[in-house]
Amino acid sequence: MITTINPYTGKELARYEELSQNEIKERLKLGNETFLKWRKSSFELRSSHMYRLSELLKERKEEYGKVISEEMGKPITQAAAEVEKCAWVCEYYAEHAVSFLQDEAIKTDANHSYIRFDPLGLILAVMPWNYPFWQVFRFVAPALMAGNTGVLKHASSVMHSANLIEEVILDAGFPVGCFQNLVIGSDKVESILRNPLVKAVTLTGSEGAGKAVSSTAASEIKKSVLELGGSNAFIVLDDADIDTSVALAVNARYQNTGQSCIAAKRLLLQEGIATKFLKKFIKAVEHLKVGDPADKETYIGVLAREDLAKTMEEQLQRSIEMGAEILTGGKRDGAFFAPTVVDNVTVDMPVFREETFGPLLTVNRFKDIQEAIDLSNDSAFGLGVTICTGNISTIENYVSDFNEGAVFINDLVKSDPRLPFGGVKRSGFGRELSQLGIREFVNAKTVYIKR
Repeated sequence: MITTINPYTGKELARYEELSQNEIKERLKLGNETFLKWRKSSFELRSSHMYRLSELLKERKEEYGKVISEEMGKPITQAAAEVEKCAWVCEYYAEHAVSFLQDEAIKTDANHSYIRFDPLGLILAVMPWNYPFWQVFRFVAPALMAGNTGVLKHASSVMHSANLIEEVILDAGFPVGCFQNLVIGSDKVESILRNPLVKAVTLTGSEGAGKAVSSTAASEIKKSVLELGGSNAFIVLDDADIDTSVALAVNARYQNTGQSCIAAKRLLLQEGIATKFLKKFIKAVEHLKVGDPADKETYIGVLAREDLAKTMEEQLQRSIEMGAEILTGGKRDGAFFAPTVVDNVTVDMPVFREETFGPLLTVNRFKDIQEAIDLSNDSAFGLGVTICTGNISTIENYVSDFNEGAVFINDLVKSDPRLPFGGVKRSGFGRELSQLGIREFVNAKTVYIKR
């Protein structure tokens, strides 16, 4: 039995009966049977369904946003915005999938040779709770447009969201079996991935989950894409606009109550502006509205589970014992965690070395750009980095020195359907979104014709 809890009220939301092994096998069989037909469908048909899916998401954004907020504590306005973003990714692939997957002619000694892109089949998606709709749709849109089908193992805490996703996909006209939510726990993932009907897996989640899933996929010689943790640096240079950078940094760290892999978790300030920046930054953080996620004025809600807040509290306490200093925040009340800024941080402290998944930001100072690069790269993760500067042409010369999946100059790191998304090092491998994302789960097939 899977039980969902409202993290703000602590009250039970619903209970869900887990699928039996036989029911799981039937779902996988249906997914494969649907794939054999769906792969032959036209891009025009797929696009029409995908455009309709986008429309339904826009129409239902308030309804779905409320469910997201209730299940994982996301502030209601941010939850509705998440659903709108899902509509965007559906529109994007409805428009561009055909060009991304069109045959590519290659000149050889053949009369005609080219690469064609064929779907792989039934894909397993293992998804987390922090963006219950977005994480799924950035897989769904490219996968279905490529001609694949999918099954979802969502986080147990957001099962209503998972069921709604399956429902809205069906309402948009996609065939039964194109996308199915599996009401299961994590213990069923391995057996599903080992089923020969499942051809590949994509996972967004923790490093531990990534290791388990990718090792199973490797043992079965199946493709996997991993989007794991992050500890992004947010670098502010002396020549940056202070007010603009402060506003960016606040949003980069504290949106979604800090529960994001691509959130800015380490603030790196050049010495010349550090004092002025921190004064304005702390003032901005202390003015953030903290409270009921259902209140449209709330910016910082509750963490998705109390144990997550306790984990961050322990990371902070261990760092304080090593000499870290709290500039603001640092208090936990159940699943609430006050927006926190921590100074006097050294690179060996847990709050610097480990991923902090909540509203906690560390502060380090640096003398020059090389020291900033070294501090930024001094991490096991490599999702992205933000650099705030008034001298873009100079900073562009250093882009290759950052060991990251993304470098954003004068903006926060974010996912965008038009750009590839993913990381290096322990942040995972493979890419979602853009042309690269839709090509992750296709067979790039060489065709060689000689007359």
